[in-house]
Amino acid sequence: MSHQQFIDNFLSATDFQEPVEVTMDTVLADLPEWDSLAALATIVMFDMEYSKTITGEDLHKIRTLNELYELAGSPA
Repeated sequence: MSHQQFIDNFLSATDFQEPVEVTMDTVLADLPEWDSLAALATIVMFDMEYSKTITGEDLHKIRTLNELYELAGSPA
């Protein structure tokens, strides 16, 4: 999966109200609308798109979108 494909999936899943520019170096906590709903949407994205189970605790340990991408690994 390409970085751009992952970014597109992330933005689609989180569905932020205001458009945001995201790169692989984006710090999740710096996103204006990164909250519990965005985190839940990310957990669902991992389940649906990558057949991987992650938890809120996993997301607490992750700082950047690149770290999230590495957690996704290869799609199942």
